[in-house]
Amino acid sequence: MNKRITIGSRGSKLALLYAQKAKDKIIENTNLVDGDIIIKSITTKGDQVHDTRLSDLGGKGLFSSNIEKELKDNNIDIAVHALKDMPAIETDGLITDTFLERNDPREILITNNKKKLKELHLKSVIGTSSYRREFQIKKIRPDIKCKLIRGNVDTRIKKLKEGIYDAIILSYAGIKYLNYENEISEIFSAEEIIPSVGQGIIALQSRDEDKDTASILKKINHPETYKRAHAERNILKILEGDCETAIGAHSKINGDQITLEAELFSLDGSRRFYEKKTGKIDEYKKIGTEIGTILKQKSKNSYKR
Repeated sequence: MNKRITIGSRGSKLALLYAQKAKDKIIENTNLVDGDIIIKSITTKGDQVHDTRLSDLGGKGLFSSNIEKELKDNNIDIAVHALKDMPAIETDGLITDTFLERNDPREILITNNKKKLKELHLKSVIGTSSYRREFQIKKIRPDIKCKLIRGNVDTRIKKLKEGIYDAIILSYAGIKYLNYENEISEIFSAEEIIPSVGQGIIALQSRDEDKDTASILKKINHPETYKRAHAERNILKILEGDCETAIGAHSKINGDQITLEAELFSLDGSRRFYEKKTGKIDEYKKIGTEIGTILKQKSKNSYKR
């Protein structure tokens, strides 16, 4: 390719680090050099409002739609997304089929006094913008109060230190990228708190008809992460969910086997529906579809608004 490649990303510090990782991977695996690839920062709808739940703003695509528009308008060639922020159904004319090696998908707790979740005082206030995290926390500590928190990682930690919250819960991957590991009070296993669908996965998106870019992306796709991403996303597709659906899903690959587990909550969090399956690795999409179908039947659409 002789043309310059433009990578589009959210403008947050973390998102730009993800974009830089994508750029580095392309340089490592192709003949392209640093000057051939530029990163363009794009403001998304989700970045513009910080005091409202994403579901109240419309939910689907708030962190991806503006970037996708830039891609469709040929202003960028590759869109970089945190997979967990993407709607389950692909946008017409675009394809998301490249995934960098998964970062740690687990959840972490940060408190001012290094206390763990079970050690927090009665009716402590935890900051989260996720219904999934709220319902999962209350499974462990029913007395906990959850209060809306939005903004980037820096902003959330600042609000915690100002005493607005007793604790905040975040993804381990972001904390690692931003070198905030010394702030961590507790790391939850993926069994204790099942992560969001695709958590820790950087997804790369391109235009359907752009075969040159597709050939580049194919060289940096991580095969195991690809299977895990599709397995988990297929659950969300069956449920017709988005980034605000209160669902956790996590996959593991061991040899030629893939294990997938998921939990889905009703709208008010009072009911939890759980399913787990293990099968041959080449059935990764089928297993995701099967779990999604079972959860949909069990929940009788009680998770939908």
